[in-house]
Amino acid sequence: MPPKKRNTVVSQSKEPKPSAASVSPDKKEIAELSFKKHRDKDTEFVTLCKSLHVTDLVCDNAWMLWKTIQDSVEELNDSQKSLWGSCLFASVTDMDIACFTLTQLLKAVSLNVKEFLALVRKLDVNMDTISTKVNAALSSLEKKYDVMLALYQRFEKTCKSVFASVSDKEKEIIRSCWTMFLLAKGRALQMEDDLVISFQLLLCTLEFCIKRCPPELLQPLYKSAISKVHNPPARAARRSQSKAKSRPPESEVDLQLLKTLCKENDCNSEEVKNVYQTSFSAFLDSLDLSGAPHFPQGKGLDQQYEQHYLRSRDFDGRLFLDGDATVLAPKVDLSQVERTPKKMSEEDNTLIPPQTPIRAAMTSIQQLRGDLTSSGDQPSTHLATYFKNCTVDPTQDVMKRLETLGEAFSQRFGQAVGPHCVTLGRQRFNLGVKLYYKIMEAMLKSEEKRLSVQNFSKLLNDSTFHTSLLACALEVVMATYGESSFKTGGYNQGSGDAAERNMCFPWILDVVNLAAFDFYKVIESFIKADPTLSKDIVKHLETCENLIMERIAWRTGSPLFELLRQEHEGGTAEQVETPASFSQPLQHNHTAADLYLSPVRPGLRVLPPETSPTSTTQASSQPPAQPASQPARPLKSNSLSLFYKKLYRLAYTRLKMLCSHLLFSHPELEPIIWTLFQHTLQHEHELMRDRHLDQLMMCAMYAICKVKIVDLRFKSIVTAYKNMPNTSQDLTDFQASVLTTEGNYDSIIGFYNLVFIAEVKNATSMQDLTVPQHSSPIPQIPRSPYKFPNSPLRVPVSSNVYISPMKSPRMSPGIMTPRSRMLVSIGESFGVSNRFQKINQMVNSGDRSFKRSLDLGSTPKPLKRLRFDMDGQDEADGSKSGGDSALIQKLAEMTSTRSRVQEQKMKEDAESRREKP
Repeated sequence: MPPKKRNTVVSQSKEPKPSAASVSPDKKEIAELSFKKHRDKDTEFVTLCKSLHVTDLVCDNAWMLWKTIQDSVEELNDSQKSLWGSCLFASVTDMDIACFTLTQLLKAVSLNVKEFLALVRKLDVNMDTISTKVNAALSSLEKKYDVMLALYQRFEKTCKSVFASVSDKEKEIIRSCWTMFLLAKGRALQMEDDLVISFQLLLCTLEFCIKRCPPELLQPLYKSAISKVHNPPARAARRSQSKAKSRPPESEVDLQLLKTLCKENDCNSEEVKNVYQTSFSAFLDSLDLSGAPHFPQGKGLDQQYEQHYLRSRDFDGRLFLDGDATVLAPKVDLSQVERTPKKMSEEDNTLIPPQTPIRAAMTSIQQLRGDLTSSGDQPSTHLATYFKNCTVDPTQDVMKRLETLGEAFSQRFGQAVGPHCVTLGRQRFNLGVKLYYKIMEAMLKSEEKRLSVQNFSKLLNDSTFHTSLLACALEVVMATYGESSFKTGGYNQGSGDAAERNMCFPWILDVVNLAAFDFYKVIESFIKADPTLSKDIVKHLETCENLIMERIAWRTGSPLFELLRQEHEGGTAEQVETPASFSQPLQHNHTAADLYLSPVRPGLRVLPPETSPTSTTQASSQPPAQPASQPARPLKSNSLSLFYKKLYRLAYTRLKMLCSHLLFSHPELEPIIWTLFQHTLQHEHELMRDRHLDQLMMCAMYAICKVKIVDLRFKSIVTAYKNMPNTSQDLTDFQASVLTTEGNYDSIIGFYNLVFIAEVKNATSMQDLTVPQHSSPIPQIPRSPYKFPNSPLRVPVSSNVYISPMKSPRMSPGIMTPRSRMLVSIGESFGVSNRFQKINQMVNSGDRSFKRSLDLGSTPKPLKRLRFDMDGQDEADGSKSGGDSALIQKLAEMTSTRSRVQEQKMKEDAESRREKP
């Protein structure tokens, strides 16, 4: 009779424990470095290379990189050894040679993860030395570290609530549990920086370990949760065990314990259960631990994780247990933390706990799932009625499309996240379907109210509309779960496995085979149709829209080029968006239904004042009839016009910021540069094909500076651009990977010389663009086309003044303005006029706690608009207010604004009475 198999963890590979050097793909290059071969290099540098087991080739390349940057490092306050480590990291990453792990490098140069990442990026910004590959590796490492740190902090907190004491026995269990989780995450997930699924795997690991602990080691809450499970089987039951030996053991999940863990960690127990039954069970099977009654041996887990850590070449997650200096959390400088108003509950005025990454993620997920509780995975009765009212019922097409796209999404999700995550992908898709139905119904109700019709046959039978709406819903779901971001600048890089694992936007467009320009049409209407969307999700969708405008919509094959071609053939190419409307607010009445149903509408030809005769106004959906003698009006695309409206405003916002960094001493150049920039977008849009909006912006800036004989180099432009917020941080996208001719790439200087300046000179005279009469009007830049009603907004002239909409009439003034004795609510009745007199008395009193100096002899000039409507800008009339005199300015604005609102309302009421018969 063969011996019984022991339930212990052993390494599945019989190979000896690997060293850092043994990971290298080329064993011939592992020979130890010879000091004689590298006599031309610094001895300490060669010693560092020798300690990290680098190859001769890596040593040579890293030294060449060091010599390149050596002249510029004096301005960096870092040790020479740390900089050598940065050069070695960049070299092995570019060459894809596995010589050492990140942890081994960090220990060799005495840096922690955050310090090292900041140092490499500092080299990149100041010396332009880091390639796309290295930059992507830095981003990946940073996100993986941030996720690991958040997970360990939550693990440490949970263990304190689970275990009754911290004896050697508990420490051993905690160490084995954490190591088991690290191994499970490494084997089950391809995307190891997925915070939500990683956290759910951590709860699964805790459930597995806790129920195998002696009850006396546990706190009462968890002791009671497992008190009725894993009792010894009765004698009668043992007789049937032999019959079940042929069946593989099933991974048993203790639902009561799992629910307790999930409740204590604000996590959905059904989702964690599904992760357990798919990914975690497969991991247990790989270790032969399914159904094992005993706790696994820590030594075997440690050996297997060692192999994974050496293969991954990043940091050792076990070091969190030891408080190792290389993985220490960065200290937060409280003086650098922005002081924002503390939110309090209405009932007990208690402070809301600080938002940790995991708490924020769980809160967002709970909010999304809560908002969709009443939504089903089938059309509601109201939505089904809309379908039936159509001339052609779209129900069958909708169902068939969802089935096809659901299968594609779940399979691609599994490829990106992990081999056992297809079921999780189906769950994400089902949530997206619920949101898709919810938003569709809201849109149709809005259209019914706007148009007074109930038959939307053309819209509801438009496949592009449905696919766009579904894609937007899925993007919201993935962003809520943290599975979609913009780390690569908004477009996937590379190919093969790396691209498959990258779920950053626009990954979803590739999954559902949707053009980015079509996706853009639904974003604004989607946001307006769902007021429950969080501020973060709204910002995410707004960023998606910006990425589409700045690059993705300009890829070859985009329908945007076909629309532009039609505009050219129709004779209206110069009027895609009239410059005369730049000074007008970004307002329009186009809904998604309008953009999908009627992509081309008649344009109304009007000659605006002080503009060229070739200009036309924005397209009107219902223009007045024209006399028969006039020629037929050209067709105009609403979707294209709106696209260009937003494109121009985005372009000018970027340009204004860059000019403020580089040309603050030459303010007269900004309108000239904008004129050239706008000219290229309007007349030379082929320059945007397979390129980036900001590439044209930098070329326009360089060209005008050359004409005006202002010394500005491309390197300075690129460096300043990289320091700007909300821009692509992929330097080589602008320095060495700019498309010149078909299939050929060059630096941005090469693009400028070979393509940009030649195209612009052929189309127009550069000198003509610098004439003031030919300058393009400056677009009016809104704070954001989307509103965030639940977020306090800072008043630009003050660092501690915020405004917030009235959230509840029951909220007391003391809660909303805890440091004042008077509440001012704009837009609501203020009461009797003597309240303004009380405010004036308070301001003019001798109480200097509210003011230090007031110019009582001057009356503040009311502004044209509230300053806090223009986020980050000065007053609308250009005036500056200093010190606490801003308080008087604010009160004057409130009074002036309220009076104007009342006057406008009286005029509207009078006009409405006159219109009534």
